[in-house]
This record gives sequence, structure tokens and C-alpha cells, in this order.
Amino acid sequence: MGINLKIFDGRKVLITGGTGSFGRACAKRLLVDTDVEKLIIFSRDEFKQWEMAKSLGNLDSKKRLRFFLGDVRDLSRLTRAFREVDYVIHAAALKQVPAAEYNPTEFIKTNVDGAQNVIGAAADSGVKKVVALSTDKACNPVNLYGATKLCSDKLFVSANGFLSSDETRFAVVRYGNVVGSRGSVIPHFIEQSKTGVLTVTDPRMTRFWITLEQGVDFVLDCFENMIGGEIFVPKLPSVNIMSLARAIAPGCRVEQIGIRPGEKIHEVMISRDDARNTKEYPKIYVICPDNEFIAQRFRALSGDTVDPDFEYNSGTNSYFLGEMELSSILKAHLEYV
Repeated sequence: MGINLKIFDGRKVLITGGTGSFGRACAKRLLVDTDVEKLIIFSRDEFKQWEMAKSLGNLDSKKRLRFFLGDVRDLSRLTRAFREVDYVIHAAALKQVPAAEYNPTEFIKTNVDGAQNVIGAAADSGVKKVVALSTDKACNPVNLYGATKLCSDKLFVSANGFLSSDETRFAVVRYGNVVGSRGSVIPHFIEQSKTGVLTVTDPRMTRFWITLEQGVDFVLDCFENMIGGEIFVPKLPSVNIMSLARAIAPGCRVEQIGIRPGEKIHEVMISRDDARNTKEYPKIYVICPDNEFIAQRFRALSGDTVDPDFEYNSGTNSYFLGEMELSSILKAHLEYV
């Protein structure tokens, strides 16, 4: 699967949650490397929009960038924003696992009700394609955040079943932890390193890892390759929390503090129950829908069938990043390392 950005030339693209880490990087990629006609950032924080407009101003000589204040909880506002839009990237979500455990209804309103609003607004506005960002925590969820994203994934997949083949198509992209994203452990470790002590929840903990740039390219690539109803999963390396701690602050002492509410030791991106519907390619997996109304679209899909007992687990993954690789990645992708 080679990435073809020409699909965005002359198109109007909207990113929900566009002032977040992903949205900012994706907007920059589209402005620099495509001839997108209009790029709309839909989010609810006017200050972050102002900061983003200022930081990207020198890349927007054609004045293609627009900002639209709104919340995905507001269907009428979404419908207004989606007018004449060709492609939507749905990145808006509440994401912090501990916050979700104590504020479940707020996460449901944004992550579940907001997903349904995006689907309805896109369908009613004639949007051609929607790609929704998911997370490894949506697979076999043990926390409220993961449960809301699983529900969101199901909504986006099933939405393809009630629309005709000529109307809006929806797909989902599921990947792991993003290097240095807001709220991730890396900035936390860097700050703690000043004290000489890092706190680790459990030394066995592993996570799938992807850089922000890789995540952006993967999402954009899915617009070219999507059929409608699938979940795209990239093949990623795993990281052990202790290796990461030593790569960031090799001279610091590490204290174990115990797992937080809603955390797993290892993450899973494809469960054994999804294996029967999963196709493997050199760089990705595709989980095909088992929805009877849309499964027929995928009958002729190429790719290798995975083993019936296959599970894509960060703890049993065949590729782990070592400390030297981690140090190199951190220096290349994080300005504060």
C-alpha cells in the first residue's frame, strides 16, 4: 500500500478535534504536500484554534485553512460544518483513561453520541468518505474509554449498512500509543527525570508504538484504500515500559506504584474473535466486517487469512524496540529530548 496524497487535491477536508496533536500534524501534512482546496479545523477551543492558525500561517499562502468552532455533541453545528465537504477525519474524542473512570457520562456524550452525530451529519451532507480514529484500548476493553471507542467503532462500521453504495463510506483506523502525544507517559517521564526518580505502574507493561508522522500517513493512506466498513490496523513495534524509562532517563531510579484504574498490562489490537475476519498484508491488517449487509463488499478482497487463533497483542508481538532504537526515535521526533 503506497500512500497517494493526490486523492486530496481539489478536495475539501474537515478534521474534527483538529487542534489536537494528530490534527495539527495532519493539517500541516495536507497543507504542505497536497493541493487540498479547503482544510477545515472543527474543534471547541478558540484559543487552540488561534494558536494553530498562527503556527501554520506561513504554510497557508493560498488561504485554504478554515476554523470552525463547535462540538461533536452538537448535531446541527456539525451538519452546518459538513456542507460541501468531501472527506472527514474524525479525531475528536475524550481520551484520558483515569478521567473516563470518574466521568463516564461525559465520555459517552463525546465519544459515542459524538460519533453518531458525525455519521448522521456526514450522511445528510453528502460527505464522500469518513475515517474515524480509534485506539488499541477499543479491543477487549477493560476501561470506560476503551468501551466508548469500541462502541464508536461499531457505529462507524455499521453505518455503511444503511446507506447505498454511492453514498458516504465510513472506515476506522486503530493504532497504539503515539510518541509524545499530549497526556502520554513520555513528557511525564521527562519531567520526572529532573527529580531523579521515575514512577512506573508495572514493569511488565507493554504498548504498541507509532510516531505521529506515521499515524498521519496511515490515516491519509486509508482514504485511498478504504472500501467502507473495515478497521485498518498497522503492524507496529511494541515497547516495554522499563525500556522506555531507561531510554529517557538511564540514570534515574524507578519506583513501582501499581496499575491505575482501567489499565491493562498489555494491549490488544486484534482479538482472537476478530481473527476469522482479518486479512494480512505486508504492513497492515484489515478487519473486515461481519455485518451481513456489507460483508459482500469484501468477498473478493485479496490478502492472507490469519490463523484462527491469531491475536495481535503488544506483549507477544514479534518486534520490540530496544533502548538504543527508542533513544534514536525519541531524539528524532521529540524536540524536548
